[in-house]
Amino acid sequence: MPDLSATFVRLHARLAPVAFVPEVRLHQADEPIGLWELTEGEFHSAQPPPFWAFAWAGGQALARYVLDEPTVVAGRRVLDLAAGSGLVAIAAARAGAAAVRAVEIDERAVAAVALNAEANGVRVTADHADLLESDTADTDAEVILAGDVFYSEAMANRMLRFLLRSARSGARVLVGDPDRAFLPRERFRELATYEVPVPPALESVRVKRTTVWELNPARPGASR
Repeated sequence: MPDLSATFVRLHARLAPVAFVPEVRLHQADEPIGLWELTEGEFHSAQPPPFWAFAWAGGQALARYVLDEPTVVAGRRVLDLAAGSGLVAIAAARAGAAAVRAVEIDERAVAAVALNAEANGVRVTADHADLLESDTADTDAEVILAGDVFYSEAMANRMLRFLLRSARSGARVLVGDPDRAFLPRERFRELATYEVPVPPALESVRVKRTTVWELNPARPGASR
């Protein structure tokens, strides 16, 4: 399956610079809707939608922040959670992280991460796994990065539980989010905001205002 997944990525996505992070090249789909339909992205099957084929706003903003503020990850063990294309993981590796692990539940995404890391000349460990129901013993990450993960209520609830456990165990948690409906803003503090170019076919706009947030592990209203 890994070889088939890599072949699929090469066949349906073209290596090109990322709009807001041109230092990084990714395998990206030229025509998003066609690929989405090809992979039955409306959840008509068990195959996850091809999130790996697009540079989503949250990931672009988070990658930009990491490259502009490399001390966030430099010399640290980093986890890119729900990594998609691996954009954020690649940015962390370029910024000097000691080790970078990118985790995805989609085997094609794992293949895309590996191909994209190789194309950018960085080392990223790409893993096929679902960490969200596990405890923090499954990761030794000092920094956890997650781009555009609060897009549905179910995903947001699972993600927040894992991120809170990780933060309370000592990890620093940063997320990139373009004002998705299910981001629990009361749990975060703002670090930076960008105007990020996005594919109109996916977002219905050409630019999305996107914020990088840091998770506060304390309960809302409590001092940090």
